[in-house]
Amino acid sequence: MKVLVTGASGLLGREVARLLVRQGHNVTTFQRSPSGIDGVTDVRGSVTDPVALRSALKGVGGVIHLAAKVSFTGRAAEFDDVNVRGTAHVLSEAKAAGVREMVFVSSPSVANSGAAIAGLGAGPADPKHAHGHYSRTKAEAELLALAADASDFRVTAIRPHVVWGPGDTKLVERVLARAKQRRLPLLDAGAALIDTTYVDNAASAIVTALHRMDHVYGKALVVTNGEPRPIGELLAGICAAGGVPAPAWSVPGRVARAVGSVVEKLWILTGRTEEPPMTRFLAEQLSTAHWFDQRETQQLLDWKPAVSIDEGLAKLGQYYGAGQHR
Repeated sequence: MKVLVTGASGLLGREVARLLVRQGHNVTTFQRSPSGIDGVTDVRGSVTDPVALRSALKGVGGVIHLAAKVSFTGRAAEFDDVNVRGTAHVLSEAKAAGVREMVFVSSPSVANSGAAIAGLGAGPADPKHAHGHYSRTKAEAELLALAADASDFRVTAIRPHVVWGPGDTKLVERVLARAKQRRLPLLDAGAALIDTTYVDNAASAIVTALHRMDHVYGKALVVTNGEPRPIGELLAGICAAGGVPAPAWSVPGRVARAVGSVVEKLWILTGRTEEPPMTRFLAEQLSTAHWFDQRETQQLLDWKPAVSIDEGLAKLGQYYGAGQHR
């Protein structure tokens, strides 16, 4: 099959494209910067540009849509433009090009209003109650994607939760940098139980969804490793893999949430573009339980994660151990 992968310059998008190539698919990648992936046709462009999308979609039978604005802060219009209108463009142009199947890569945060999640499945996307512009716009985009599902254009939404792995600049390398500077606190002593997803497992589930469309079209599924752990334990494991001291001081979660709300406003008011040290959404994620029932996901996909959390941490240690990547 000829498959288009949008957003292939990110950690997860790269691994999705590489896996498709290994499986023998004809892969086109579409993003604003070069993907650097061997064996693909690389097309530069933005999902906000329908003309560029039209060119990338020629002859494509399946789409995996990962491109998104992912940030803890920023102006609402930026998220709306890429995550909502960009997804609408992908849907419209894909249907016009005769694409038969699409996997929309979403996020469990689309159904999270800030409360703890313990053993639940994928609830409905709820932009009205989602916290932060990223979650709100991803929820709106998921609703658009699933509403487009039809007999001649089948769509599923896969929600990988907290994806990490070697070379991860969104989570792992931020944790290592802040821990090295002794600026990484635990919230509520790091006791919150959370699910995460090693990048190879997330990519495998997403590609499997494209192959199992008969079983998953019209549905939203959360994907995780299925190994919930206290966040303090996970952070300690990442720090050990990177050779930096684990966080040893704690801040009450309610204090971090209040501080995060103030920091978010200051970042927007001052126009700063780097990620803030704390936001309300981040504080919620670090201080409340987030783990999911994986039975439906694994049954419908006929899939299980191949890399355990401990094996993933070992791979981090191999990657960062030489010091050249820090």
